[in-house]
Parts: sequence; C-alpha cells; structure tokens
Amino acid sequence: EMIRLALLSAILASASAFAPMSGLPSLARSAKPAMSVKMQGSDMSASVPFLKRPVNLDGSLAGDVGFDPLGFSDVFDLRVLREAELKHGRFAMLAVLGFIVQEFYTFPFFPKMAPVDAHDYFVTQGGGSQIIFWISFVELFSVVALFETIQGKREAGDYAFDPLNLATDEVTLARYREAEIKHARLAMLAAAGF
Repeated sequence: EMIRLALLSAILASASAFAPMSGLPSLARSAKPAMSVKMQGSDMSASVPFLKRPVNLDGSLAGDVGFDPLGFSDVFDLRVLREAELKHGRFAMLAVLGFIVQEFYTFPFFPKMAPVDAHDYFVTQGGGSQIIFWISFVELFSVVALFETIQGKREAGDYAFDPLNLATDEVTLARYREAEIKHARLAMLAAAGF
C-alpha cells in the first residue's frame, strides 16, 4: 500500500511540473521574467541558438536549420555532405522498416528470431558478404552521381526517380524534399538505437 501511494505521488508530482500554474493567482500575475534572453541579429543558428550560424548554411537546402556544431560545412562541399546524408538516411529508413517488419513477419525459409540475434545468425551464414557486395554495387553508381552533383548537373540526392509522378510542381517537390530529409535524420537515429 505504501509503494502504491509513493508511486501515485511521484506520478502526480511529475505531471504537475508540466501543467500551467493555476494556484496562487497573485504570484502568477506578479511573476515577470527578470531578463529576456535574446540573441542579437540573425547570424545565430536556429537549431543551436547560442552558436553562430555557419556561413555556408544559408537555408537554401531543404531541412537546413543551421546545425553544424563541428564545422563540417566550412571544410567540405555542402552538396557532397547532402548527398551522403540522403544516401545514409535512405538506407536507414529501409533498415528501420526491416527491423520493424521482422518482428511481425518472417520469410518461410528463415528461422524466427529477434533482430539482434538475426544479425549474428546471418553473418555466420554469409549474409555479411552479400551486404558488402550490394553496398559496393550502390557505391559504384553513387560515385558517378556524386561527380555529377559536384559539376552542378543535378541536385544532391536527386536520381529523377518519381514513377508515381508525385512531385507535380515545385511547391510539392520542396515539401517532399523537406519531409524526406526529416524522416532520413529520424531514421538514422532510430537505426542507431536498434
């Protein structure tokens, strides 16, 4: 009984930390911020407001919010960085989908097991060699695409693959590019968590 009471009080205390202050109206009205923290000018990063916005991140790319705390955009070409980010993000989206699907469905000729155990099993069965082969195959074509991107012949990550003709105009295309980069970043974090 004592544990239940302690658990209930902990839950209520943590929930009340996020609720607006409704009690003590005189204190709520008189409480004013002592100081407003405002960064000067627009040269500060939108994602990390206490850091200066990197010079090369001007907001022209989809998903650009000025996040580059290590300064890679000052050293490398942004098109190369975006190409790598999209490629790794697309593979991460497939990886996350594979982890989730494997929990619910298993092909008939594979044993049912947890994804972590499946990694070890398929490495011993030769799956690692297949992965290296297919990644090498993809890398061969992506090197050609990367050179085209550097030369300005195409945008980073754009393989002109739209079989359903979803991007009918520039506004829709910009919205899809923004969504893709956000989903790619989330999938890279999710794949790292598996």
